[in-house]
Amino acid sequence: MTLRRRILFIGGSGVISTACVRAAVAAGHEVSVLNRGRSARPLPEGVRELRADVRDADAVSAVVGERPYDVVADFLSFVPAHVETVLATVGERAGQYIFISSASAYEKPPRRLPITESTPLRNPFWQYSRDKIACEDLLVAAHRDRGLPVTIVRPSHTYDDTLLPTLGGWTDIARMRAGRPVIVHGDGSSLWTLTHSDDFAVGFTGLLGNPAAIGEAFTITGSHAPTWDQIYRWLADAAGVDAPDLVHVASDTIAAAAPDLGPGLLGDRTHSVVFDATRVRELSPAFRTTITFDEGARRILAHYDTHPELQQVDPELDALFDRLAAHAASV
Repeated sequence: MTLRRRILFIGGSGVISTACVRAAVAAGHEVSVLNRGRSARPLPEGVRELRADVRDADAVSAVVGERPYDVVADFLSFVPAHVETVLATVGERAGQYIFISSASAYEKPPRRLPITESTPLRNPFWQYSRDKIACEDLLVAAHRDRGLPVTIVRPSHTYDDTLLPTLGGWTDIARMRAGRPVIVHGDGSSLWTLTHSDDFAVGFTGLLGNPAAIGEAFTITGSHAPTWDQIYRWLADAAGVDAPDLVHVASDTIAAAAPDLGPGLLGDRTHSVVFDATRVRELSPAFRTTITFDEGARRILAHYDTHPELQQVDPELDALFDRLAAHAASV
């Protein structure tokens, strides 16, 4: 029988956290969510909604008050200053503070697979990842020096029905349907772990209030790691495209042509990433992959096709892909 915990989600309406809120409610916990209340994703019935700018310590203190929580799950801290604000306002007095880090913090390129929690944290390509590492360093020191009851969670690419995983998002789908070339980084053969948020939430819920999770870090990813070519082909199939024109372009070339894409591409997607999630399964035995991306792609396309307002083509990316495709054809 699961003990009923009082849980505060910092965030609670994002791709990952929405599913975790649902799972926590389904497990019988008393759940509150703190954010600005601007998400289109509805909260489950019975969730207590607290509205404040999480970067404003006074505003957070005003809405949270002195109410104690068994668990504070922080999905919205990206740099150490964010963590410090949450700790000062509510995190320090919680029975457990769960920090959502990122599996992109693991060393890139990885020296060996699968990646485990003992893989070093080092990403020279992506500032986002280095900031997450800095947050972890702060929290590990706080646990060591004053016993902060912290748990660190490292998700990799986690998606729901709203999130296309490719470089161009809907622009790629529009190009497929128009019979135009679609750019795939590298040679399309690197392995990429994709985890549906509903599966992630099962693993995450097993950590809530669990004393065995204190002072530990957990990679939460499924075991499903298709190639990038397969990911694009499943999306094409879901989009009703029989033979997508996949054009392979070196990641370095894409990064040079599109600096905004470079850090996440070179610091994560370029490399095969396969994870060993044994540690989280020890505390969440029900955690496993139940939704593979062939099904995930169908769900995503069904969502976009019933929400045409989401079908936004990025003209700059569209033009960039034309240039990259022309360059690839000329060499």
